[in-house]
Amino acid sequence: MRAVKLKSQKVLPLLLCAFVIGCAMLLHALGRRIDRFDAFQRLEWMTFDWRIRLATNTPADNADNLGFVFINNETIEVLAGGSLGYTAGLYWPRFVYGRVVEELKTQGAEAIALDVLFPELRRDHTNMPSGPGWPDEYFARAMRDAGSVILGAETGAIPHPLFRTNAWAMGDIAARRDSDGILRRVRAFEDYVIWHPMIREAARRFDGFTYDTNRLIFTAPDKTKTTIPIETGGNFDAGKLLELGTGRKLPPGPGRTARAFTRQRVWDLGVVLAARSLRLDLANAVIEPGRIILRGPGGFERIIPVDHQQRLVIDWSFPLNSPRLTRESFHSLLHNHHDRARGQTNGLRELWRGKLAIVGSIASGNDLTDVGATPLEKETFLTTRSWNIANSILTGRFVHRPSLSVELLFILALGIVAGAITSWMRALSAAIATLLVATLYLAVACHFYVQSRLWLPIVMPAGALLFTHFALITYRAVFEQRERRRIKSVFDKIVSPNVVNELLKAETLSLGGARRPVSVFFADVRGFTEMTDESHALATAQVAGQNLSGAPAEACFDSHAEDLLRTINLYLSAIADVVKKHDGTLDKYIGDCVMAFWGAPTVNDHHALSCVRAAIDAQRAIHDLNQQRAAENKRREEENARRATTGQPPLPLLKLLAVGIGVNTGVVTVGLMGSEKHTLNYTILGRDVNLAQRLEAHSGRGRILIGAVTYSEVERDDPHLAMSCQPIAPAQFKGFRESVKLYEVPWRISSPAPHAPPPEPTLRA
Repeated sequence: MRAVKLKSQKVLPLLLCAFVIGCAMLLHALGRRIDRFDAFQRLEWMTFDWRIRLATNTPADNADNLGFVFINNETIEVLAGGSLGYTAGLYWPRFVYGRVVEELKTQGAEAIALDVLFPELRRDHTNMPSGPGWPDEYFARAMRDAGSVILGAETGAIPHPLFRTNAWAMGDIAARRDSDGILRRVRAFEDYVIWHPMIREAARRFDGFTYDTNRLIFTAPDKTKTTIPIETGGNFDAGKLLELGTGRKLPPGPGRTARAFTRQRVWDLGVVLAARSLRLDLANAVIEPGRIILRGPGGFERIIPVDHQQRLVIDWSFPLNSPRLTRESFHSLLHNHHDRARGQTNGLRELWRGKLAIVGSIASGNDLTDVGATPLEKETFLTTRSWNIANSILTGRFVHRPSLSVELLFILALGIVAGAITSWMRALSAAIATLLVATLYLAVACHFYVQSRLWLPIVMPAGALLFTHFALITYRAVFEQRERRRIKSVFDKIVSPNVVNELLKAETLSLGGARRPVSVFFADVRGFTEMTDESHALATAQVAGQNLSGAPAEACFDSHAEDLLRTINLYLSAIADVVKKHDGTLDKYIGDCVMAFWGAPTVNDHHALSCVRAAIDAQRAIHDLNQQRAAENKRREEENARRATTGQPPLPLLKLLAVGIGVNTGVVTVGLMGSEKHTLNYTILGRDVNLAQRLEAHSGRGRILIGAVTYSEVERDDPHLAMSCQPIAPAQFKGFRESVKLYEVPWRISSPAPHAPPPEPTLRA
């Protein structure tokens, strides 16, 4: 039974550690793979944001060919003021963008990325400032002539075919924030569904449409629905759709059918911009779990780390105020274009040769506002994300996250470390060590991010470390309280309170068998047997004299037995109280004998002296008890004399008993013995225990006999007491071949008493 308990005490902490670590690993895996389970992932994002801000203190080696053409509030005022030869309200005609594209191309910009959406044509702008023309066509022609324009796009706002077909590429600019509203990640690409222009036009006339596998369903303003079938090959009847919208009919023939939609992979604007510069082949990108490989000429390649949804983490290390970022206002380029068209080229600034220009807005309070939260700021211009992504690809510096299996390994390792620390160390030391390990891991995680952009998880590994520690500490507290109660139940009645407290404070305590040097104490109450016989004789005589039988006779015998036990318990408890007072371990009562020992379960370097002093005090306690009982007897004799005159029965006189004590010192076997299921007794066994019992039997009445080893230790610790001890004739005891040297310890007050201060006993677990 005890083996099963010890085994459970070892297995339960392991199971508790495994449970805590397993929960941490599961929650981490769910947070990484399933966006809905992002409660703990949000905490991880907070640590990531902190590391990003920490990394800004270490300047990064950024690309030097990135630039930002910014639209600000002054740009809006300039266009509205007419200083460029024309005026434009907030919704600028498209030729304005076309002129900026022309100016950038003229200055030698390598690529021009427009972080602006152009989903529709502006039919309300029909004339150019310098003459008839269509601004949308001017813009499309400028993009075609430049041959390097990347148009911003979103799945719900794809550039109009006129612009899309004249631009070099599209770039996705959708800001897909995390659930806490902060932009940290972007999808490397999106697969767009581009609907046929006729379908898009019909959707504007109706209240939109839905696509249901093999049909298009258009809803009219009056809620009536019209269905256009989609053939197996993806074609639809354009004639029917035209007739539905305009009433015009197309003649039968090949021209009546057309593709309902096409699919096109659109990469992030920053990715497209960098790919243009490095000549990376986006069309033949290799997409593998956890990474995207882009290859260029001469075996050059870039490997982009992504998650399971093809999202890459933005390295926010290229701020707007970076000296490496070329910056110029949108209206400054318009002024340059205006002056250049008039032949005034002297003094024109040309900043864009070989640059990758990103055109975006930092204006406020209008539809051009493009702000949001990033790890660096609660509100900043989101256009910055494009050149930060481009910068990562140009420099090859990406934010890497270890694979999920590696992160789970970190959680497992730190959880095991916490379990080992908490199991092997004291509670306070384990808490300090756990905090040191957590701090060290935090420092390592920060170092690797700042130096190499390696995003090591912090929350769940540190959580596994701390929660495993706290779980084990809690378990230890509960278990140790239970163990304390068990120890207290075993020892509370056999040792003094301070010894119990020493046991409970011990970090480890072996109650199994062990060899220990102890001093053994036997004290036997003399005269108890005669008293028992006399009590039984008196009870028998009373039953016979009063002619009692049955229950009254039993009650008479019980009354005498009760008086007998009350008397012996009085003497035994007086001895037991002395044992506890001297920090001894009360072993057992053997009839009218008390057995105790010093030196276990806690080590007492002066156990022999403590034992002898307890013997002296025990004899004195019995002497005092007898004096009290003698005084009571004198009072009863006087009372009995008065009773005799009135014919009342006399009061019984109290018996006065003596005690013989034997003390011996030696090495014995000590430990818990008995049945774990029923009763355990903490006791000692050995030859020196038997000798102590022989000394007690030899001591007679009112004497204390000690062995030679006890005497030598008392002589060492209290020479004055040893000098008062009297050697007596050696005795031959059963079970011992040689005669045993004996000493008698005086205990009466009239005897020379020790005056030297007693040494403090040292109690060690």
